[in-house]
Amino acid sequence: MEEKLIFVLSKGLNYPDIARTTLMVAALSANMDVKTILFCFQDGVEIMVKGALDNEVEVPGVPTVRQRLNEAIEAGVEIYVCSQTLVVRNIKEEDLIEHVKVAGAATLVHLALDAKNVICIG
Repeated sequence: MEEKLIFVLSKGLNYPDIARTTLMVAALSANMDVKTILFCFQDGVEIMVKGALDNEVEVPGVPTVRQRLNEAIEAGVEIYVCSQTLVVRNIKEEDLIEHVKVAGAATLVHLALDAKNVICIG
């Protein structure tokens, strides 16, 4: 059976440390040949919107959320965003960056049932 981990991200630029850490550990997991899925809802969806990271404040010596997101994508992390969050926040699917899939909460439940573990940081 293939090892699978699910990471849940509900924080965005309001908590950049949590977003960076979640993305970093998800990328690490994928780089360890573990099928890795990131499911974003609430504020976690905002970092998946085109242009949302354009004004991110850079701190010397600290990776940006954009850098961590790119690492996760390059590592092969599958990224899902909650369809209900999109509706509530009036975000359209075409507003999202590449590599992101829209899925309902039931998808998260099914993914979690099939995974070895679900990790939520923060």
